[in-house]
Amino acid sequence: MKTYHLNGTIYYCPVDLTLSVIGGRWKGLIIWSLRQEAPLRFNELKKRLVTINDKMLSQTLKQLVEQDIIIRKSYNEIPPKVEYSLSETGIQLLPIFELMQEWGEKNNTEL
Repeated sequence: MKTYHLNGTIYYCPVDLTLSVIGGRWKGLIIWSLRQEAPLRFNELKKRLVTINDKMLSQTLKQLVEQDIIIRKSYNEIPPKVEYSLSETGIQLLPIFELMQEWGEKNNTEL
């Protein structure tokens, strides 16, 4: 059986590997936000993701950095400045999100 590996985790299906990266409520929205305008700072992302709290945004950004989906760039300034942008790996995910957007638009039904 073929296995797939990412950050020390073994997956038995490439779809499972992909979903581990983009799954959850916030990861995809962060990736989608960074494709529109990047780099973005923490508070700029928070404004785009209206209902996310600071802790969840911080945790999700950390996961995406660890998965090499986004790049965190720190500037040695006071006050500290940190910017986030998509990595090359993150950019490779964009066609998936574009298809998801198309599907969502086609299957949108008003209640």
